Amino acid sequence: MTAVLQPNQPAPALLADDRHGLALKGFFAIVDRWGADNRVARKILGNPAERTFYDWKRGRVGRLPDDTLRRIGYVAGIWKALQIVYADPALADSWPSRPNAAFGGQTPLARMAAGDVTDLAAVRAYLDAARAPWS
Repeated sequence: MTAVLQPNQPAPALLADDRHGLALKGFFAIVDRWGADNRVARKILGNPAERTFYDWKRGRVGRLPDDTLRRIGYVAGIWKALQIVYADPALADSWPSRPNAAFGGQTPLARMAAGDVTDLAAVRAYLDAARAPWS
């Protein structure tokens, strides 16, 4: 039997596991658009156990660690900033794979996958500064 919402009744809140699954689904969609392979995606997520990573990728998600959620949040922010800076989605999606002098000539994707959450923060801060006039 399906519950019917009454007028002015709030929609039921998503369970934490549902929210975490949606966060990972979004993460995998973004890194796929960026052309990141599984090795890079896993590093960006904080290098979870290989089995855990592939369970997450298959949609088998329980409660995610706070560090993983923080990393996904940075990735989402980076993606959004790129959509603001570049009018062309293809340019926005290719930016993480192009070498950048601001990151010592490495690609932003390589910087994000360096292992520490501060690497994600550095890429996010760079893009936030680049888009500041449009904020």
